[in-house]
Amino acid sequence: MSAKKPSQHDKTILLSMLRKMYEIRLAEEAVYHAFLSEPMPGTIHQSIGEEAVAVGVCHALRDGDYVTSTHRGHAHAIAKGATLRAFFAEIYAKSTGMSGGMGGSMHLFDKAHGFLGSIGIVGAGLPIACGAALAAQLEGKGRVAVGFFGDGAANQGATHEAMNLAAVWKLPVVFVCENNLYAVSTPVAKSMAVAQVADRAVAYGMPGVTTDGMDVLAVYDEARKAVERARQGDGPSLVECMTYRFKGHSRFEPASYRPEGELEEWMAKDPIPRLRRLLAQQGLASEAEADALEAEVEAAVEDAIAFAKASPEVDPDQVPSYVFA
Repeated sequence: MSAKKPSQHDKTILLSMLRKMYEIRLAEEAVYHAFLSEPMPGTIHQSIGEEAVAVGVCHALRDGDYVTSTHRGHAHAIAKGATLRAFFAEIYAKSTGMSGGMGGSMHLFDKAHGFLGSIGIVGAGLPIACGAALAAQLEGKGRVAVGFFGDGAANQGATHEAMNLAAVWKLPVVFVCENNLYAVSTPVAKSMAVAQVADRAVAYGMPGVTTDGMDVLAVYDEARKAVERARQGDGPSLVECMTYRFKGHSRFEPASYRPEGELEEWMAKDPIPRLRRLLAQQGLASEAEADALEAEVEAAVEDAIAFAKASPEVDPDQVPSYVFA
């Protein structure tokens, strides 16, 4: 992926961002429909509404860079390069899936694209991101790591330990907080005494910034600066992206704890139509072109689902081959 800053005339990267956001949105809508209508294993945590964070950050990375993710990891995996076929095969627990059909939604893994796993334990991905960053530092090839986490994980001990270690060792890692205002049902204002997660960065001796997580270009701009800082050997940064999940915490959770009107307020900031408007305003893509791109992605999602359903089931005898002693 290119890490250059998009200009007014940089149609290619803007369309790439739009395509990725559509891949995430349409894939997750299809997964949600499947969980409601088919016998599906496990559970799901959707990122619908939050696509700009994953896409903006991952467009600032190179193919050889690393990402660690969370229980809400579909978007990160797809944004980092996982194919829709491998993604859906994993969701359907098929042997052609990203984790051989044995991990499911919360345990996606794609080493080839530097995606070091979505991890169900809250905050547990950040120490792993530090490990990847340390390996990159020792290797000396300019790679960086990104650790995604939510506002709920901001209060986990592992999060603080990872940030402190990264700062002390000047590791090439970027900590990206997806602040969607709720840790399951707990409002972030009731779990922190500071106004923003990024306010804590000063305690670790690293830069911290809060940005609009519903604007893919705002996310990209801050991520690009943090990534380049890490790549140059200047150490870690904390980027907090204010965003919102349009669905509940997990597949059937109704999110009845949200105040009336809040969802509608955030849906008006939907990052996908926001980017479409920008493309139209700059004369880079008409509504017809954007519609055609959406249709292409919809066809790709349908193809991926068909591929997953036609793929072989997991062979239980292969389970020991994924266990290391």
